[in-house]
Amino acid sequence: MRIWDLSPTILCRKHLLGEHRELHSIWTVITQHKKGYAHHPETLRWIGKLKALANRHEQLVKEMKKRNYRHHNELDLSLATGDAHQTTLIHTLAEQKQILRDKHCDCRVN
Repeated sequence: MRIWDLSPTILCRKHLLGEHRELHSIWTVITQHKKGYAHHPETLRWIGKLKALANRHEQLVKEMKKRNYRHHNELDLSLATGDAHQTTLIHTLAEQKQILRDKHCDCRVN
């Protein structure tokens, strides 16, 4: 599971859509108190920051629409509480860029 802390504009199709799918999974685990991935570090960093997760979702959807991808999975924004900004990182931005470079995909990382 991974929610990147980089701009969605640099993500290739695979990573943009994959992140969107994983974001919905994390949202469901937290808002519906599901057990699967509840203790995963990526899930844990969003606890108390659902407003920030909703903001990230909005960024992803904006980029998806810009690329003419369909989007049908809205979040229940009444559940978007807590901090509006994510400040906890699992990897630094530089490390995240290197992770993407190492994947040899179409992500546009400098």
